[in-house]
Amino acid sequence: MPYDLKRIPRKPDSTGAEAARVGEELRDSRLALGLSVEEMAVRLRIRRPYLEALEEGRIADLPGAAYAVGFVRTYSVALGLDADEMVRRFRDLSGAAVTRKTTLVFPEPVPERGMPAGGVIGIGAVIAIGAYVAWFNWTGGGNRTVDVVPPVPPRLEAAAEQGRSQLPGANANRGEGTLPLSALPPPGGINAPGANTAAQAATVPAAPPPPVVAPAPAPPPPLIAGLPEGTKVALRARANSGENGVWLQVRDPRNGQVLLNRVLRAGEHWPVPPRDGLLLDTGRADALEIVVENTLSPALEGIIGVRRNIVLDPDRLRQRLVPATASNAPPPATIRTN
Repeated sequence: MPYDLKRIPRKPDSTGAEAARVGEELRDSRLALGLSVEEMAVRLRIRRPYLEALEEGRIADLPGAAYAVGFVRTYSVALGLDADEMVRRFRDLSGAAVTRKTTLVFPEPVPERGMPAGGVIGIGAVIAIGAYVAWFNWTGGGNRTVDVVPPVPPRLEAAAEQGRSQLPGANANRGEGTLPLSALPPPGGINAPGANTAAQAATVPAAPPPPVVAPAPAPPPPLIAGLPEGTKVALRARANSGENGVWLQVRDPRNGQVLLNRVLRAGEHWPVPPRDGLLLDTGRADALEIVVENTLSPALEGIIGVRRNIVLDPDRLRQRLVPATASNAPPPATIRTN
């Protein structure tokens, strides 16, 4: 358990004196989990002075009423407490110091100065008329030159007529019988290699029809749509996790980098980057689903509450983790009521 220096609490504000009771419960829960203020500030991304002011009931040192309520809710979810109950007690005990509304003053927009709409329409009409006049003058003028195609020479006409007379069916208009193209001998004569006359073609058996190939079964639809390519593991809050959701933290122990530190609401998901050695901490293991390659993982079956240091390895997540194999979290904090 990290060692916390004992601080002399400041005297809370007169408007939020009773809020110190809620702050004491948050501090006791944090100490029971073995966490320091610095660790919670890094996880929740909330400045340490604000967390200290919240634990000591100094509402005046918080940035605002809305921030104070948000800090209480986020802090409670991270510690595994009932966030709605803590927020309600904080509002009831703090009185008007939290429930008062801030008067917002919005700046008035400055009217834009530009060209009137009538002027724009007039300029457009002038341009259109000028373009039409230019096109009409260019297409209607008589000064254009057209290239004259010379006639076909007589020798080319005679050669074309001689070629047409040699084509099959050219003498049909004269009443003479014509042979079909299939009856003509192949190039090189009948005895040419590979020659196939019409009689020989009639004896060739027809090719068998191609075999019918059954279509391949369609793959099952994805459990989570829209995942990036190459993603093997994804984390998703269960649909019945409630409005509090589930708090998650994914970090790389090799360099101390925190990749995720937030609360997933019901139905929200987060794709795990394809990196080795990533560890998962969660405040509610029973409200979290792990999807490994489009298959629900049985890793968290039977595990409830806070769990730490779960290795996000696809091969390990395909097996069920008994409570003894997962990193056990400290026992739940005992909430002391005055």
